[in-house]
Order: sequence, then structure tokens, then C-alpha cells
Amino acid sequence: MPRLPRLTGAASAALALGLVAAAPAAPAAGDEPLVTDARVIAHFDPAAGQTPENIALEPDGSADLTFAFARTVAHVTLDGTTTRRAELPAVANPDTPMVRSAVVTGIARAHDGTLYVNYATGTDATGIWRISPGAAPVRIAQLPPDGFPNGLALDEHRGVLYAADSVRGTVWRVPQAGGAATAWATGPALAPLPAPPASGYGANGVKVHRNAVWVSNSDRGTLLRIPVVQDGSAGPVETRGDGLDGIDDFAFPGHGRSVLVALKPGNKVVLLRPDGTVTTLLTAEDGLSEPTSVAVRGRTVYLPSGAFSARHAPNLLLAHLRHLIGRG
Repeated sequence: MPRLPRLTGAASAALALGLVAAAPAAPAAGDEPLVTDARVIAHFDPAAGQTPENIALEPDGSADLTFAFARTVAHVTLDGTTTRRAELPAVANPDTPMVRSAVVTGIARAHDGTLYVNYATGTDATGIWRISPGAAPVRIAQLPPDGFPNGLALDEHRGVLYAADSVRGTVWRVPQAGGAATAWATGPALAPLPAPPASGYGANGVKVHRNAVWVSNSDRGTLLRIPVVQDGSAGPVETRGDGLDGIDDFAFPGHGRSVLVALKPGNKVVLLRPDGTVTTLLTAEDGLSEPTSVAVRGRTVYLPSGAFSARHAPNLLLAHLRHLIGRG
């Protein structure tokens, strides 16, 4: 999640299968491109606060996006049609750390269509909110107002949500049904850097994958793996990637440990392999403008760009995975 901005498409469903032509992505060294057919399917208006921060996918391939500063969740179909799905309530005198505005950040979707979002306000309204189909948003867990809940992940098997707090360097764990938040994981690896050139954003993106919770740390440029032990508590933090300057959100394109990573300041999406090697897949030339998150469905990659600093061309881009990556 970047600093506060100065706020003042049509494609066919075949696009989801990567059947449209577009500029090729950067190839892997000595190999054919891993990602092809990149194309922007929807453009957004930054002046209206339409700066996409996070994404959840629907069964039909459409996407739900959080528009951070508009306090809304938008629904985007494969032909680029964008509608408002929900709006979080306005709060008086928002004072969210670093941005001083109320912002909607991470989003997760349950199998029954219920959406969960993080709402950072700097007030008692800060927390995890539930958006049931056809219902108004309801807060199910309060989080500290002096924190910055950012990424959000749902583990339906265990019935819990994990929220990454960028300011407090904490991963909060909350029952899916709602209730008190528990500081599940803390420590220096999750915290922001203490001094310049720190951005103030530590733990950022969060995903549940292969019996572990994975977390990005934007300030430290790291991707972390935290095992979930048998009793549900957090195991020792493991560093699985570093040197990832400006890492925001990420996604797993397969069942292995290869990761697609959004590097916001560099306008890049890269592939991080289990051996630590990094391959650039997409850049600004493909349409990225400060990418904030990644989602994968089958062989389709979804990439929202927030354009928070540039205030130019926030969008949703789709691309095709030529191979399913990372079975190891």
C-alpha cells in the first residue's frame, strides 16, 4: 500500500484463456516467455479514488477489487464493465497512519461468495469487515486504530482470517465468524525499517499456501514463510526471498513454491523460484502502473495497477501463463 496520492474496455471472455494478441512479456533467460498476451481490460479514474489495491476472483473469472481511497469494492467483468459492489461507511476525522485517510485494503472471498476486507481508518472503525451477498458491510473484528491492516487472507479449512499490519509488524488472526483479533505472528522480520529510506510499510501482502502463511515485507524487500503448527500457532519465520525492492502483494501460480510478485515502484511483476532466482515477466511496457496485487486462476494472471504516485493509468491487466509454474 503506497503513500496518500494527490487525488484532485472491452475484451471478450476468451481473454481469460489468453487467446488475444498483445505485446509479449519479457522472456525468461534461455527459454520462451512464461507469460504472454498481456492486455488491459479496464481503466479506472484516479480522480474518483479508483485506485485498485487488492483483488479476489469470482468463479466466472470476474474480479472484485478494493478501491482504496474510494472506500469501495468494485466488480469487474471480463469485458471490463466495472460496477460498485459495496461501500465502506465514512468515518469522522480519519487518521490512518501514513495516509491520514480511510482506506480499504486487502480482500478475501469465501466459497459462498462472502467477501472480507480490511478497513484502515485511524479510528475505532478499523478492522475486518464482512460483505455478504446483498447485504451492507458489517465489521466482524476490531483492529488497533494506530495500525495499518493491509493484506488479508482466508483459511476456510481452519475457519480463520489473517491480516497483515504494515505499521505494527504483526499478522493478526481472527475467527472467520468474527471475534477478537489475536497477534498470531510478530517480530523484526515483519516490522518496517526503523529509519529512512523506510516507507513505513512492513508486513504487506499475505497468503495461505501449503500449510503456511506467507507474508511480504515492503520495506525489507523480503518474502517470508511462517509455518502453521499443529495447534494453529505460528512457527519460526523463514525468509524465502529477498532483494525484492518494493514488494507489495504476490500469488502462487501452482501448487509449488514459485511465486508471482508485484514490485510496485519498479512497475514489474517477477517470478521468484524456490532457488531464489528472479525472472521479470511483465513491465510498464505491458501496461503496469505501480502494480499492487496479483491473482491467478488456471493459466490467467490478474494484475491490478494502483498508479498511486504516478496518478496515471490505474487499471486491471490480464495475461496468460504459458506454463503452470512451480510444481516443486
